[in-house]
Amino acid sequence: MRAKDRGPRVGIPLVVTMKDEKPKSSPEGGEAVQARRREFLQIIKRSAEFTEEVLKENERLRFRFAELDSRTHTSGDDGGLVRELMEKVRRLEEEREALTRRFKEVEAENKDFASRYLQIENENNNLLNIYVASYQLHSTLDFQEVLQIITEIILNFVGAECFAVGLVQEAGQGLRILALEGLEREQIGVIKAEDGVVGKVLKSGEPHFESTVDAGKEIDAAKPPICVPLRIKDQTIGVILIYRFLQQKKQLAPVDHELFTLLAGHAATAIFASKLYTDSKRKLNTIQGFLDLMTS
Repeated sequence: MRAKDRGPRVGIPLVVTMKDEKPKSSPEGGEAVQARRREFLQIIKRSAEFTEEVLKENERLRFRFAELDSRTHTSGDDGGLVRELMEKVRRLEEEREALTRRFKEVEAENKDFASRYLQIENENNNLLNIYVASYQLHSTLDFQEVLQIITEIILNFVGAECFAVGLVQEAGQGLRILALEGLEREQIGVIKAEDGVVGKVLKSGEPHFESTVDAGKEIDAAKPPICVPLRIKDQTIGVILIYRFLQQKKQLAPVDHELFTLLAGHAATAIFASKLYTDSKRKLNTIQGFLDLMTS
């Protein structure tokens, strides 16, 4: 129904026109008729004015009704638009949350990949260090060069500051110190093969490790924090004694154990082979000198 059809309808009264009657001959009767006529005309005039006012009010009400109806429809359209916008906002929020979750997952994967990459890189470096150390140990048969290579491995790869390398002598004679770094021989003195940590390692053939090395701890020659046996098959021919690490090294790393295992076998073999070669070369030179003396 259209807005203009909903308004109240007010009928327009018909204006009755009356023909003038001829005044009666009586003057009194004529005046009464004129009075009633004037009164009737006043009533008709007031009725016309009232009707006009009612029509104006009716038109105003119809206009107001149409305006309110238009606003109602407009408000309904706005409500639908608001609901549509709210639905879009909700979908965008869900997408944002999904993207945030995915971003966190990717970030965690990146961190995991970075951690694994660093771990693999460290392992590769460790393997390279072990390979270089092994190659250097077997690159020469000169006894002093072998001792120098062992010293460099312990300094650069292990990170020790104070250490010693000793060989087992005959029973009762203790260890023979071949190489010494960061210490004086007076600090080491004579280390018996039966005393303390050294005696335990020589007897068992198993290395001795302490989790941490106190840099301020007083050095006890017979009780090194780390003692690694030098073994050939089932025989221990010497030990590596580590008393103190460099300042930046607080504890042993996994690669250190690999290096100690390398030193336990390869260093012992290199020392033994170079010592045999050096002794045999010295004896050969002595024999050759004696033969030259005899034939001269």
